[in-house]
Amino acid sequence: MNRRKALTLGGSLLAALAAGMARSAIAADDTAKDADQATRHEVATYAPPVDAFLALAEANKPRLNETVQAPLGLIQPVQDAAQPLSWRIETVGSADAIPGKVLKKGDSLIIDFGGHRTGNLSFHLEGVGRGVDAPARLRFVFGEVISDVAEPLHPYTGSLSEAWLPEEIVTIDYLPQSVRLPRRYAFRFVKVEVIDTSPNFGVSFRQIQAHALTSASGDLKPLPSGTPADLVRIDEVAAATLRDCMQTTFEDGPRRDQRLWTGDLRLQALTSYATFKNADLVKRCLYLIAAFPRSDGMVAGCVFEYPKPAHGHEFLADYAVFFGVTLADYLEATGDMETVRTLWPTAIRQLEVLKQYVGTDNVFAAPKDLWVFIDWHPTLDRTAAMQAIYIYGLKRLFDLGQKLGAASDVSDYAARIKAMEAAALQRFYDRKSGVFVSGPDKQVSLASHAWMSVAEVGTRTQRKQAFAKALATKDVVRPKTPYLNHYVVEGLLLCGLKSEALATLRAYWGGMIAAGADTFWEAYAPEQPRTAPYGDFHINSFCHAWSCTPSYLLRKYSFT
Repeated sequence: MNRRKALTLGGSLLAALAAGMARSAIAADDTAKDADQATRHEVATYAPPVDAFLALAEANKPRLNETVQAPLGLIQPVQDAAQPLSWRIETVGSADAIPGKVLKKGDSLIIDFGGHRTGNLSFHLEGVGRGVDAPARLRFVFGEVISDVAEPLHPYTGSLSEAWLPEEIVTIDYLPQSVRLPRRYAFRFVKVEVIDTSPNFGVSFRQIQAHALTSASGDLKPLPSGTPADLVRIDEVAAATLRDCMQTTFEDGPRRDQRLWTGDLRLQALTSYATFKNADLVKRCLYLIAAFPRSDGMVAGCVFEYPKPAHGHEFLADYAVFFGVTLADYLEATGDMETVRTLWPTAIRQLEVLKQYVGTDNVFAAPKDLWVFIDWHPTLDRTAAMQAIYIYGLKRLFDLGQKLGAASDVSDYAARIKAMEAAALQRFYDRKSGVFVSGPDKQVSLASHAWMSVAEVGTRTQRKQAFAKALATKDVVRPKTPYLNHYVVEGLLLCGLKSEALATLRAYWGGMIAAGADTFWEAYAPEQPRTAPYGDFHINSFCHAWSCTPSYLLRKYSFT
């Protein structure tokens, strides 16, 4: 494949890139051919200037800030069926008591660092006894929530790799020795178990420290004075969630999967603009995603950063739409026309690739081999929500095209929007019940109503009445993730249901805090706090960036 060498990072290169990418049908990226999916119609091949995009991404790579943190003390979990995670925390010693603990084979302790961080663990380990005549073999378990260190991680029953479980076995050959564990962890609690030493000595921990790492910096602008205490706390936890996911990319979760997801990025970027204001990290992530499309130009659902940047094998219809939406948000936040012009061809390419799935009836119909995410709910019908997301993408890029002076690139968007909105109301709005329905069983879900509201399909009164009726529907399908719940809250706000939006925010994110969250989780359902999308609760991520948006919502919108 033909790749352009990035010789400069100046404006001339950006202009050249934009001009080059605007040409149609350039050579395909061979590295993405293995990820191609079946398509209904032939789509021209497409490849960006990968080396140049990667150079621009590297130029915006942040330096990580490190904060050294001491532990609060020693704790023990106590089983308590009244607690959402079935455990409560009892303090059993101060941090000063840690060096006095001499641990031998089979002994353990649990250290509480208070709050959540992403980073490393260091300590000085000494041998205590007749003499150190063997290595010390230790097992560490890093807990984001109390159940991580209260319950055995094995036998493991999840569908994701067991290697993601937050545990480490470390052998230290010589004592005394200062150790900094090389792997990065996400944790509040650290459980230390002594697998073995020898009968002649035990081990003692001194100077045990956490080294918190983040690319976030600066003080947050506080919420207005008089903000209720529970919302202030929700904001604090949301900001901590984003902080610990802000590494050299916006990671989805620092515990797992540690990668950049296209749809997640949109929510992380919005919250960053409102809090830590790290627009360069957003720019870096946009270039990384744009560098690795498949041969028809569709961007990957996720990108790996290490050992070298590469696309994942997942391609998601809704996430592809959000690339352009995130680019439009970026321009609003930064005014950086140069970057947006460079990435504009990638943005409009997403809607053109997906256009083939819009039928003559103007309804988006995803084939079985095209992943539409929306939420982790296993029985959610996604048809109506995806229709609205595609409409939303058309609207945002139509407006962006006018701002860029690229109206000719989106000249047919207005007609497409009108046709797809009419089709959405005809196909998905049930006039008899007054709600939006989806699929052959006419499923009523909050996903459909959230996205019809965000995309402004129908009149505001129509959307407001439909959303209110959906909330009151007994068997309405509710979200399983903070990701979709963000759009539920935003959709409620946009159609004028402010009290319902506030109640949802308090019940959902406040519910996680009541369950013990120091950062917000990947998946949570109030009726089932231990929901496990991958079949084992211990593989869940409990600091997941798509849950950070209360810090954005509370600053962007008035809830009163």
